[in-house]
Amino acid sequence: MSRFRYQRNSSRIATRLIKSLVKRIRLISILLLASLLLSGCVDYDLGVNINNANYGKFIQHIKLGEKLTSFSGDAVYEWLDSIERRARELDGKAKRISQEEVFVTIPFSNGRELQRKYNTFFNSRNDSKSRSKKAESESQLPKIESNLLLKQNNFLLLVRNQLIYDLDLRSLGLISSKGNALTNTGSIIDLEFSLNTPWGASSIEKTEDTIEPLKNDKQLSWKLKSGQLNHVEAVFWLPSPIGIGTLFIFLFVGLGFFLRYSFMPDPKVQFSASSEQLGVRS
Repeated sequence: MSRFRYQRNSSRIATRLIKSLVKRIRLISILLLASLLLSGCVDYDLGVNINNANYGKFIQHIKLGEKLTSFSGDAVYEWLDSIERRARELDGKAKRISQEEVFVTIPFSNGRELQRKYNTFFNSRNDSKSRSKKAESESQLPKIESNLLLKQNNFLLLVRNQLIYDLDLRSLGLISSKGNALTNTGSIIDLEFSLNTPWGASSIEKTEDTIEPLKNDKQLSWKLKSGQLNHVEAVFWLPSPIGIGTLFIFLFVGLGFFLRYSFMPDPKVQFSASSEQLGVRS
């Protein structure tokens, strides 16, 4: 009798272990399958293009994969709509290529305006005015922390620009549907940040979160890591309009003095000669 009970208990334990093992295998299989199916679901290209010291623009190109909408529903479409609204609020333009794809361009006239518009765009909390409370509560899109800083030092004819960009994507560590974790977003979200300047830029590595960029002519590109802290730091130079304008004024005045005293008679001599001629005539 005791042997029978022992065998029955052993059988139950073995059955539980097998069921637990099967559940784990199923979970791993689902995660692997989701990772394969959702591979490349979100392409997010973000760039800062600086044409000169007085004009530039930062752009966004977002393209969602068709399979992503089956997990996130209307939340992703509401997110794209909010991007269009925020772009227009900052005097930018948004082109909706399709329901899943949008291209945004926001201009700026100087470094201070770039910093203000960029941080306002990514840290805006005004979307709730145009969304219902129900849609806001049902949104499954996590918030990210983004901060761009541009330090400028004037060296007469040139301006040294130091761009520091910190992006906290730890909230994107997992993507979920109805509260259930599906897979690591590093395999489904492709994030890239680029900096394009007239004379090129050089990256600065200072922290462990700093990302090594790829250089293509005058453009630097960083592959951002989802689910992690990202630190981007670069230095680039631009001509100083004020310094160059001041130099031209000095050169113009100097050229005027040179021409006046090199190719024209001395005003004092000319004045004295005119006085003598008037005295003789009188």
